[in-house]
Order: sequence, then C-alpha cells, then structure tokens
Amino acid sequence: MTEPGAPPNPAGRAEPPSGPGHDPARAQQAEPRRARAARYAGLAGALLLAIAGYLGGALPSAPLLRVTPVTIWQGRHGPLVLGAWLVGTALLVGAWWALRRGAPSTGWAYRTAGLWALPLLVTAPLGSRDVYSYACQGWAYAHGADPYVTGVAAAGCPWVDAVSPIWRDTSAPYGPVFVLLAALAVTLGGGLTGTIVLLRLFALAGVLLAALCLPGLARAAGVPARRAAWLLLACPLVGVHLLAGAHNDAVMLGLLLLGLLVLVRLPGRPGALLVAGVLLGLAVAVKATAVVVLPYAALAAVHGRYTVRALARDGGWLAGGVLAALAGSSLLSGLGLGWVGGLSHSGDSEQWTSLPTAVGFVVDYAGALFGRDPDAVPVARAVALLLLAALLVALWWRAWTALRRLNDARQRVARLAAARPRVTLYAAGLALAATVVLAPVFHPWYATWPLALLAIGAGGEHSPDVPARADTWRRYLATRTSWFVLPSAVAAFLTLPDGTNLARFTKAPGAITMTALALTLLALTRLTPARLTPTRPTPTRPDAPSR
Repeated sequence: MTEPGAPPNPAGRAEPPSGPGHDPARAQQAEPRRARAARYAGLAGALLLAIAGYLGGALPSAPLLRVTPVTIWQGRHGPLVLGAWLVGTALLVGAWWALRRGAPSTGWAYRTAGLWALPLLVTAPLGSRDVYSYACQGWAYAHGADPYVTGVAAAGCPWVDAVSPIWRDTSAPYGPVFVLLAALAVTLGGGLTGTIVLLRLFALAGVLLAALCLPGLARAAGVPARRAAWLLLACPLVGVHLLAGAHNDAVMLGLLLLGLLVLVRLPGRPGALLVAGVLLGLAVAVKATAVVVLPYAALAAVHGRYTVRALARDGGWLAGGVLAALAGSSLLSGLGLGWVGGLSHSGDSEQWTSLPTAVGFVVDYAGALFGRDPDAVPVARAVALLLLAALLVALWWRAWTALRRLNDARQRVARLAAARPRVTLYAAGLALAATVVLAPVFHPWYATWPLALLAIGAGGEHSPDVPARADTWRRYLATRTSWFVLPSAVAAFLTLPDGTNLARFTKAPGAITMTALALTLLALTRLTPARLTPTRPTPTRPDAPSR
C-alpha cells in the first residue's frame, strides 16, 4: 500500500482506501480531526515547554556544578519544571510523529509549525547553554581578542559564569561568518539579554530561510511539500534547540538549503553555480559540518549528461564560489583559518550518545573485568572517522554511478532532470546521517542536519538511486521516513530545560544499549537476504481491500 504523502503508484493512480464498510466521507472528516488534535496537542506541549523554560531553563543564574535530575527535582519549582518538560516534550513529539507521513496541506504545516514556535521564541534558552558561549565568543572578537586562540574566560568576557565550564577555556570551533554574527549581536544587543535576543533572531532567520526553500526543493525532488515541511519545521528539535536554544545550526541549514535550491533549479549556469557555491561556502563558514554536502552538491551542479568533463566544468564553478566565500569571510574577519584548529575541541565531551564513544566505553568496561585499562575511546573514534571517510566516498560513488546510468536511457533529458535532485539530496542526507552516527560527539540538535535533507530526498515510493530489485533494508531506507524520524523523536528526550544532558547520568547502561543496538542492526542488515521485493510493486486495484 502506498504510504500517505508518497507519489502515485506505478499504475498512475493513487490508492484510495477501500474495502467493506469504507466510507470516503467519514475518512475525509477523520483526517482533519486527527490533524486538529495533533495541532493543539503540540501547542499544549510547546506551552508547557515554555513554562518549564521560564521556571527552570538555561538561565544565566542557573547553577552549573553538580546538577543532577535529583537536585533539579529538589530545587525551587523542581517537580513543576520536570513535569512540564517531560509532558510537554511527549505531547510535542507525539503530535509530530502522528503526522510524519504528511500534514493535510503545506500551508497547514507552516501555520502549525509557526504556532508551536511562538511560545518557544519568547521563553528562556532551552536544552543547552551554547548560546552563552556564542555570546562570549562574539564579545571576545568585538573587544579585540582572537576567539580561535583565546578562550572566553581568558578573554575577560563578563558573562563567562553563564558558559558551561567545559567550554570556558577552549577556542571557538565555528567559522568566521558566525563569529561576525555573534560580534554583531553583542555590539547591537548592548548586554547579555539583548545579545541572546539577537542570536535567537539570527536562528529564526535561518529557519525561515529553510522554510522558504522547502517547497522548491520538494517539487524538484518529486516529494510532497506538505510532508517535507512538516518533517523539518514541526520537528521538536527545531523548536526547542534551533529556535529556543538559538543554535547556529539553524543559520547553517538555511544557507545550505538555499544553495542547494539554486543548484537544482539552475544547474549548469556559471552565474548560478557561483552564487550557489558562495551560499554553500557561507554555510561552511558558519559550521564546518556543511562541508560534507559539497561533493554531492557538485553532482547537482552538472547540466546534461554526466561525464567527468562535465563534472569538472560545472563542479569547478561551484568550487570557485565556495572558495571565494571562505576566503572572503576569513579576510573580512581578519581571523584567517584559525577556526579549523578549534574543531579538535568538539570531542572534549565524552558521552554514549556518540556511537564510537559508546563502543569505546564498552571495550573499557570489558577490559576492566580483566584488570586492564584499554582507553579505547580515542581508538574507537579514530576508527569511526576512517569508516566515515570510506562511507562518504562510497555514497558519492553510488550516486555518481546511478546518475551515469541514466545517460544512455531513452528520454534521458527528462529522466536526468527528475533524477538529479532526488539522487543528490538523498545521498547528501545519507552522508549527513552517517556523519551524525559516526562523529566523536553527538548532541540532540545534530539530528536536524540529516533531517533537513532526508525530509526532501527520502520517503517516496521510488528512488532513482535504489533499484527495484534492491534488498529489503535499502528499499526501506529509500521509501520510509520512520528510520530517520524515530531517532529525532528519541533525541528530544535527551536533555533537560536547563541544558543538563541525561547521558551524563546513564553512562554504562546507555553505552551498552547503544553498542548492542548497533550490533543488532548490523547483524540484521547482513543476514537479510537480497531481492526479497519484486522487480515492480504490484499495482493495487481500486476495489482491493486496503492493507
């Protein structure tokens, strides 16, 4: 049966629910009723989260040392804060999950996501204290210090007490574009509160920019815009962490999607390729994670037949724009490439939510049983990075091969026009998903990186880069959304409103569970026999019972 929100079946017809006792009028009434219930359940959840933020969010005066769920519970308004946070998160996640296959319409999805965002935009920072690090890094730069050399404590930031202790003496890992934005927020804000408000407005601008790009990208990829908009904009991680938490990932995603939109709408035009390259380069200069998408963006840049010469020609224009943006922002800020060195500190935090870190923990636990201390975390992280590099190359080669295969097909111009956005966006989303899974550290808002692209490139009935006679798991990844929606839903429960990460208090059980889950999925993938699905799905007759 075709998943709601997916393209029509091969017979060219949608598959209306049917069977004995089916009432189309009643079914049409039930869907809006379900959507309305989800809308107001999510709004109630957002309001509860806003209340939790006012009473116990990541406020500058909140205690930073020896904070545990027990001490939060025993604090002022503790039961109310934790209760509102847990119930609000459950309502918001449940409402988002209920419509994961598509909202009633694109406009409905936008209005509902905006409704949910309103309470979160006016509460205290939620789920993280990173916004205070941003403010202090901007303050350091605005007052003549180099945030890539000097920690915010040594720079003399007056708000350093609000920064998490682990980040007070480390250099900034963000690109020069975001340092400039943070310094602008400090200069115009006039104080900590004004700075936080402006940083949140920058995050809002990034989310709005992504929202403007979604319909065009969805049309180009051949997926329903109502589903893509819902999956990204209504995701609780976007409201809680990107907006309320004011994370710079929002700015990165906005620039990234705009650059990709230019590519898929105007491939092969040198001017458009330069503009797209500049936008993608600015995204990298906000947060280096965006660099993972660049090789796949080069595939989207190719116009016409896919040949090495065409890739070098069109990819060269794109690369020129990227380098111009990086060089220009580095020169404008006067900071050069010092921010690259700051990336090494991103792994200072060791938590089981990162798969390689969890595996390292488990090896250390096993070694301790025999009186040894393997110190396996650095080794597991290094192996994971090597595996990630190989996986990214394999994903790119697979996308390149899939597009090359269409060169000799009949009506190849039309097929390439339809396949290029879907293949490249889907492959880029998988690359970001692999980056999140194999990175040395994971925070909940990292899940928004692959979510933004997979909401556009995945979930249709057919994916041009996945053959019809593919194995079960590959077809599942290509045609379902649950596999990347579920981790985002789980990640929403990993933090408390004041920024306390629950992974800190579940180290051993969390590491063992994460490792066991990864081994189970790996075993299932290897044991699943290939070609369990037919070459073509059998079209469902209009009068056949719905399954």
